[in-house]
Amino acid sequence: QVQLVESGGRLVQTGGSLRLSCASSGRTSAVSKMNWFRRAPGKEREFVATYKRDGSTYYADSVKGRFTITAENAGNTVYLQMNSLKPEDTAIYYCAASEYGHSRYRPDFWGQGTQVTVSS
Repeated sequence: QVQLVESGGRLVQTGGSLRLSCASSGRTSAVSKMNWFRRAPGKEREFVATYKRDGSTYYADSVKGRFTITAENAGNTVYLQMNSLKPEDTAIYYCAASEYGHSRYRPDFWGQGTQVTVSS
């Protein structure tokens, strides 16, 4: 099992910045990809970004150029730097981990989520 704990969500104004953190523990050696997803009010959960152990990153088109995913501690802690925030970025943000051989779109482990609210 892998445990994930997110932090950093809060209320921020449009155009502002925020950094989310996700700390993983447990059987982290089995994890190849650390991901961020989000669920906006009344919408389905959607993919946001991925950090792979080899250092490569992937982003949803909606956040490309505004959000940056980074990692430290051998990839066991990931961050999501969010700039130029928009009201449509308002959502619960979830950290999720994918094991080797598993898709970043279907993670195996999930955190509890952290609320990000962008006021207009």
